[in-house]
Amino acid sequence: MAAAAVQSERDRMLAGLPYRPGDPELAALRRRAQALVRDYNATIWGEDARRAEIMGALLGRWSGAVIRPPFHVDYGVNIFFDEGCFLNFGCVVLDVCAVRIGARSQIGPHVQILAADHPRDAAARAAGLEWGRPVTVGADVWIGGGAILLPGVEVGDGAVIGAGAVVTRPVAAGTAVAGNPARPIRAAAAPREV
Repeated sequence: MAAAAVQSERDRMLAGLPYRPGDPELAALRRRAQALVRDYNATIWGEDARRAEIMGALLGRWSGAVIRPPFHVDYGVNIFFDEGCFLNFGCVVLDVCAVRIGARSQIGPHVQILAADHPRDAAARAAGLEWGRPVTVGADVWIGGGAILLPGVEVGDGAVIGAGAVVTRPVAAGTAVAGNPARPIRAAAAPREV
């Protein structure tokens, strides 16, 4: 019987398994991301070519998303934007697992999208373990300022997340949610033809 393949800490992280974030490969990836984010956050309005160069190097898929600095990530390479996305000032994306943002989704200022998770057990936390779960935001979603999306959340197409909402579970397509924890408040308005 062949021995099971040894997974790297990065492989474990991306698979949503417990991993050690102090691993040298992961630390190097975070340093790379932080250097790129620092450069991006130092750009000014009108430096479109420089911003495009940085986002192309930082993100898994950029697709021309408009991202207003400051912008903060763990790794960057696990973030995938479809066309026409917009992120306002001060967004944080902790991308220890894949974070996918659908086409034309609009994200307000200071939104946090958190794929990173931590053990609830004190001994496991003391051992330095973490894990994550992917976060998916569908197409044509609006996320109000200061909202927080927790690990493993899926937001359906056309949903609306109210400002300051803490999203702890899936949001169905076309639903508006608000509060902490976020709860449905109504069906989201149908998109208007422009």
